[in-house]
Amino acid sequence: MLANAARPALRRAAIAVVSRPAVGALTPAAGYATLREIEGRLKSIRNIEKITNTMKVVASTKLNRAMRAMTESKAFGETSNKVYEEAETKIPQEAKTLIVVASSDKGLCGGIHSALTKATRKKLLENPNADLVILGEKCKAQLQREKSQSIVLSFANVGKDIPTFTEAQAIADQIFQLPKQYDNIEVLFNSYLSPVSYDQKTIQTYSVDSFQESANFSAFEIDDEELPNLREFSLANAVYWALAEGHACEQSARRNAMDNASKNAGEMIQKFQILFNRTRQAVITGELVEIITGAAASEES
Repeated sequence: MLANAARPALRRAAIAVVSRPAVGALTPAAGYATLREIEGRLKSIRNIEKITNTMKVVASTKLNRAMRAMTESKAFGETSNKVYEEAETKIPQEAKTLIVVASSDKGLCGGIHSALTKATRKKLLENPNADLVILGEKCKAQLQREKSQSIVLSFANVGKDIPTFTEAQAIADQIFQLPKQYDNIEVLFNSYLSPVSYDQKTIQTYSVDSFQESANFSAFEIDDEELPNLREFSLANAVYWALAEGHACEQSARRNAMDNASKNAGEMIQKFQILFNRTRQAVITGELVEIITGAAASEES
């Protein structure tokens, strides 16, 4: 009896829904298509979240190794630069300057390469006649369009693994084989400050003549024939330090970038899951209305 009593009310509600559809209401076909689309997007976002989480774990593992390499290379570089500091070596006026930009070939690490490119452009504004040696394809791609005339040498396949002193020494050998002689070689790289911050730093290396003209050069008992070897060794130490610390910054930035990407993917999954549930409920409600309407129409006939 209760069902018989409620049937007229259900019939009137069904007729009202059919005769006055809500604005933006989905037809059954459109509803099912929308559900399939939302389900496909959810699947894609979940796959992206798995990838970013995996890349975050990999970057965290590599960061520990990179930090150890950075500590070792920094000891080499600081000890080598201490010689020039104690000798009070200075850059001569109107010096020929070469800027070595320590970048890499890999991306997905936030704006770390863009910040290095911005610092390079700033240095070129201060010294427009300076030449560039670029380590890595990322900064090369960003600087080649507007500063191609300043690039005298570039290296690819940089940053694929932990940098070594052998790699830095090979780069220094190629730099010293350039036809132009430079009074000052600056190595520009990303300096590690904390797991979430970094800055751009420059290491100075000087020519043999600049070192000989230092105020305290007489305090060092170095044979003249050993001075070129000292300069090459200092540049190799500087490049090694720059590559190792830049690699640590890159791994830290990549871990942070993948962590943010995973969080964004999680938020998108929640939003699309709510949309999927609401759309599915709307489709079910529409099907129930059709069933009730059909039953009401069959009773009337």
